[in-house]
This record gives sequence, C-alpha cells and structure tokens, in this order.
Amino acid sequence: MSAPAHKPPLSEVIAPGHTLTSVSEKITKIVLTRATPRGWYIGFGIAFLLVMVLLVSITKLLVSGIGVWGVNVPVGWGLAIINFVWWIGIGHAGTLISAILLLFRQQWRTSINRFAEAMTLFAVACAGIFPLLHVGRPWLAYWLVPYPNTMSLWPQFRSPLLWDVFAVSTYATVSALFWYVGLIPDLAALRDRAKSKPWKILYGIGAMGWRGAARHWERYETAYLLLAGLATPLVISVHTVVSLDFAVSVIPGWHATIFPPYFVAGAIYSGFAMVLTLAIPLRKIYGLQDFITLHHLQNMAKIVLATGMIVVYGYTMEAFFAWYSANPYEQAMLANRAFGYYGWTYWCLLGCNALTPQFLWFKKVRSNVVALFVIALIVNVGMWLERFVIVVTSLSHDYLPSSWDTYTPTKWDWGLYVGTFGLFLALLFLFIRFLPMISIFEMRTLVPSGVAEAAEKDEEHA
Repeated sequence: MSAPAHKPPLSEVIAPGHTLTSVSEKITKIVLTRATPRGWYIGFGIAFLLVMVLLVSITKLLVSGIGVWGVNVPVGWGLAIINFVWWIGIGHAGTLISAILLLFRQQWRTSINRFAEAMTLFAVACAGIFPLLHVGRPWLAYWLVPYPNTMSLWPQFRSPLLWDVFAVSTYATVSALFWYVGLIPDLAALRDRAKSKPWKILYGIGAMGWRGAARHWERYETAYLLLAGLATPLVISVHTVVSLDFAVSVIPGWHATIFPPYFVAGAIYSGFAMVLTLAIPLRKIYGLQDFITLHHLQNMAKIVLATGMIVVYGYTMEAFFAWYSANPYEQAMLANRAFGYYGWTYWCLLGCNALTPQFLWFKKVRSNVVALFVIALIVNVGMWLERFVIVVTSLSHDYLPSSWDTYTPTKWDWGLYVGTFGLFLALLFLFIRFLPMISIFEMRTLVPSGVAEAAEKDEEHA
C-alpha cells in the first residue's frame, strides 16, 4: 500500500514538546485519577435520569402495546424507525475514522479514533432498541434469527427486516472486536500504571497478558489490519441495507435507486457531525487541545462539507426524478413534502443540511471552534428531520386518498427517543471515566523519533 502523497507536519497532529512518557501520563491520568471530577457526576446524573425516562417509556410500551405511540393506519412507521436510521447513521463515522482512514494511513485519525469507535458501539446499542420494540412482541424477536427449531420455522429471507438483523448484528460485532483489539495495548499500560490492586487485576484481564513483545505486536497489527479490512465494506453495506428497507417498497418517495449511496453519504455526514459535537467539548474539558488539534477539527469539517454536498445532490436528484419521470404520484409526493402539512420540516432540513454547511467553505469558520460546534449541532438536527420527512410524508400520503392521515408523535414516542440520548451519554461517561478516550500507543508513534529516542534513554538511566 502506497503512502499518501501529502502528510501533515507532526506539529499539526500532536503539539510539539511531548515525549513518550508525557503522552502516556496525560492520557492515563484522566482514567487513573481516583478523585472523580464533580462535573462528571453531574453529567452522568443527568444521563442516568434520561435512562430512567427510557425505562419508563419501554415499560409503558410493553404493558399497553404500541398503541401508546402515534402510529396509525397509513403511518405504520413512526419515530421508532426514524430514530433507528438516525442512530445507525451516527455510528458510521467511528468505523470510517478507524478503518478506512487507517488503511489510507492518515495520521490525524489517531487522536479521535478511540472515542469515535466507542461512539459507534453506543449508537448501535441505541439503534437496536427501536426495531426490537417496533415488532410489537419483542419477546419473540429471536424468531428473526435463523436457528434450528422443532417447529421448522424460518424467517422470511425476502424481508428487509431480516436484512437489518444480519447487517446491524454483523456491524456491531466487527466494530466491538475492532474497538477491543485496539484497546489491548492501552489496557496493559493502565495495568502497569494503576496503583490499586483490584484495578490492576481488571485491566490485566482485559489486556490478556500483553507484555509488548515483538510477537505480540506482530499478531496485534495483523489482527487490527484484518478487522479494518472487514469493517471497511461494512460502512457501505450497513446503511445500504437500511436504505433498502425503503427502496424495495413501492411507496412514492421511497422507490428510488439513489437511496443506497444517498443514505451512506448521509450517515457519514451525521456521524462526523456527532464526532465534532463530542470532540469539541471533550478537548476543552480535559485540556486535550495538544492532542486534538485544530488540524483535526478542520479535517473533520472538510469531510462534513464534502458529504454534505453529496447529500444536497441527493435532494436535487429526488426532485429531478419526480419531474423527469412524469409520475403523478412522485410529483404529488414532492409537492406534499414542500407545501403540505409537514412542509415546515422539509424547509428546515434544507436549511440545516444544505445551507448551514456552506459556511465551511471559509477557513475562518473551519478555524472557529464555537462555529464548528454550532454547525455540527444543526447538522445533527437536520439529519433527524431528513429521516422524519422521508418516513412520514411518504406514508401519510400514499396512493389512496381515502387512507391519508397525519402523524403526531406522542409523549411516549418522545420519551423513548430522549431516553436513548441518556443511554448514549451514560455509556459515554462511563467510557471516559474507566478507559482511555485517546489511543495511547498510537499517539506515542507520533512523537518525533529524536525526542522518542532521547526519552527512552532518560527512562533507562532513571
């Protein structure tokens, strides 16, 4: 594999003056500091309250049935499927940063890949809740798995719901393995630096006997590269399969061949926006500006801009297909999206996803941390609105005017959605507290060779 033509100076991916020891100490100190910051408790407490909202919403749903949601006869898919697609999209950036940028040997990924991978796992966990509950009888959801049984029942392999089961479970499994394998050397570093014996034992179990031997590194790099190769096509395949949930139907606005690339670009778009949303406050709170530099934020902003333009192209093609096909149902669907009952959501999503990212053409905006944070938040809102428009406007006005109806989410719909934010944030807070949010050994590889050699000699003399 050839190296990229242009490599950024090391000063752009790690602040000068760092040694191997200082990199390890700065990252491990966040985890091994026994005095948990008060802000962490406040944040985790808020997330825990939102998790309680999630549990109450699920309990109400299981006791009363999906009638507590706002779904009706034409709009059988409501916020549950909208949120499922949105959360799956959020998780795409982690795999892209970790796997694809690793294969392209992009050094700037090293500061953000670890918590981006964790974000992927937490987002997939949140996404999996919605289709599980949407089937109506979640205690029978295991029937979707093709396993030998005495009743000779097999799932319907032509159903997109079954495709989702395979795609999401495979994506979650490979992402979890990729994340854990990358953690092994860092768990060994925490094991060696921990002062409490219980924590030494726990981190030692996770490190699986890692001692940094040459054969350990050889096997590690082989496994990591193989998992990166497996994860790369999953970035494309998972959201492609999710898009086929819509594209294989005959509903106006869904039956389109542009959906797979359109959905994949949208997933990377929203995923990188969420990485920016998390990275900017984390680097400020934990003083990681010398590891997550402005260069990292600018690169992520450029990817947001590029994928945003692809998404805008998708919007344009949807309108073009409705006109060029001369299909009255497609044209009526587009008119309903723009000027119907939910027209305000369509224009809001265009403002969020098409207009707002255009500010990223300007370097002054890409260099402004506050502006990047605001734009990332707006993009996340816009991508949720996009899924709402795709699902609700097409279902509420299908082929039969006699079955048209509007959809209004209930408090239980919103409770379930807000509750998954609590689950996501709670898992993120636990990850930040007990595991290194930045890869220690990969950051050490960015220390200039002369500095690294001098530091190793100093350590030997000490």
